[in-house]
Amino acid sequence: MKQKRFFLSEEDIPRSWYNIAADMPNKPMPMLNPQTLKPVTLDELSQIFCRECSEQELNVTDRWIDIPEPVLEKYRYYRSTPLVRAYGLEKALDTPAHIYFKNESVSPVGSHKLNSALAQAWYCKQEGITNVTTETGAGQWGTALAYSAKVFGLEAAVYQVKISYEQKPYRRSMMQVFGAQVTPSPSMSTRAGKDILTRNPNHQGSLGTAISEAIELARETPERCKYTLGSTMSHVSLHQTIIGLEAEKQMEMAGEYPDEVIACFGGGSNFSGISFPFMRRNLMGEKHTRFIAAEPASCPKLTRGKFCYDFGDEAGYTPLIPMFSLGHDFMPANIHAGGLRYHGAGAIVTQLVKDGYMEGMDINQIEAFDSGMLFARAEGIIPAPESCHAIAATIRRANECKESGESRVLLFNLTGHGLMDMSSYDQYLRGNLINYSLSDGEIEKYTQKLGGL
Repeated sequence: MKQKRFFLSEEDIPRSWYNIAADMPNKPMPMLNPQTLKPVTLDELSQIFCRECSEQELNVTDRWIDIPEPVLEKYRYYRSTPLVRAYGLEKALDTPAHIYFKNESVSPVGSHKLNSALAQAWYCKQEGITNVTTETGAGQWGTALAYSAKVFGLEAAVYQVKISYEQKPYRRSMMQVFGAQVTPSPSMSTRAGKDILTRNPNHQGSLGTAISEAIELARETPERCKYTLGSTMSHVSLHQTIIGLEAEKQMEMAGEYPDEVIACFGGGSNFSGISFPFMRRNLMGEKHTRFIAAEPASCPKLTRGKFCYDFGDEAGYTPLIPMFSLGHDFMPANIHAGGLRYHGAGAIVTQLVKDGYMEGMDINQIEAFDSGMLFARAEGIIPAPESCHAIAATIRRANECKESGESRVLLFNLTGHGLMDMSSYDQYLRGNLINYSLSDGEIEKYTQKLGGL
């Protein structure tokens, strides 16, 4: 019988994260202090993030960074996550492609986000921090941070994008079960939130608004409270590389190597996590794998955004980040993939896309859910709406293989399960979901204020 799932022994779980910046021919451009327009310093960045994460953010020389033993100990509760050959999906598509997926939905909180949440919480604890703040869209990151804070004895405050707070009540409940304070954003609890609601009383929120509120709360007491982030930043991508490092070893066990690596894309955490270790082989000239970031057609920063310096939040509290952006005040459509409704891409992915090593692919909402339904019925796992975008891109490529007769090895990241997102599946089954598209004029409206690079 053909083997379907591949696991690593506890001894084979990676003990270091991979820092791709050390191997990039063109380093990512530096973040800038918006007041001085000079590269942000470690001390400046440490006013927002804990110092260790700030050091990792600025590190472009060390290829490998050791995973602290207390974090490794927590990883061992759920890692390695399985690499799965999707025989059911292959049969349903009648494709010659070999399809594999890395199943990150088996973590205690149901997604890949725990890989960085545990690391950030532990680093904050070591620094003497007592409170952490963050934003969350669909709630996967907020749940991971809430759990990690409880594990390491911290208090957590989470600002959840208002539309997701309303669409996904059980994600909110999960965060509260783990002891976090959850506030729908924008709110009246911060200056940033008040300003946004004054301009637009019916604002349904974005990740940019929630980030502003979380950073403002952290800046009120920087000596005991730090901001933590679930995507976009380089140190988050670093922590997530354990996904791809495991997948490398597991693909060896399967006797194959991916021709294409695919993941959904919001700010870049899971896409970076699975792709960077394989990208290492491309950068060394050993392989020629294709890398596809599947983003919502309603939030197409990689394919239609502007390469520029932009803020990571709506209020302008973050450093200026070199990114493909739709503008930090971009108001995304109310799609159910709340974790992908972010206006910009991380600096490393931006540079790699700019240099032609990676590419974006736009997926509309109904195609994503069509694909998620097909996957669920073929493989028995209901995927998160975010993950449905990666599945849709994989199905596109598998169907192209069917047309050409080419047998390619496709690997995608299943970022999380959709059991807390069943209200969105209810909407799909009732025929109530719609696609959202952006005209060139709408994109120009948001990006015209951005300076190009």
